[in-house]
Amino acid sequence: MGHACPVCATPQRDAEHLANHLAFTAMLHGDAHEAWLDEHAPGWESEGVAELAPVVVEYAETVEYDEVFEDTVPEGDGHDHDHGHPPTGAAFDAGDADADADTQRVLAEARELTRAMLDDEDGDAADDDNKS
Repeated sequence: MGHACPVCATPQRDAEHLANHLAFTAMLHGDAHEAWLDEHAPGWESEGVAELAPVVVEYAETVEYDEVFEDTVPEGDGHDHDHGHPPTGAAFDAGDADADADTQRVLAEARELTRAMLDDEDGDAADDDNKS
């Protein structure tokens, strides 16, 4: 079970994910998510997930939230999860015209940090293989 966003009804895993969804969407887009937070959780901009989650979950409908874990995917499904390329499906593409300059800068920095993290993980895995 999870919680539906009280603004857009997007299901979230738990109260913490719901709080993050609302806050990140509000910060990136403004829109109804920001207005909802301003009304229901004044001061949300300066609070962390630990403070925000208990507040927002009170307004959220409980919904089915099906999670898929790698150990529940049948073997031989023909889908290798080590694709060798960055994940897709981000809310913005690098050239998204709807994103203002500040949002594009933040997203570019996040993509670079993700690439560095993934590169580091690949290096750690290679190191582990060499130790065996």
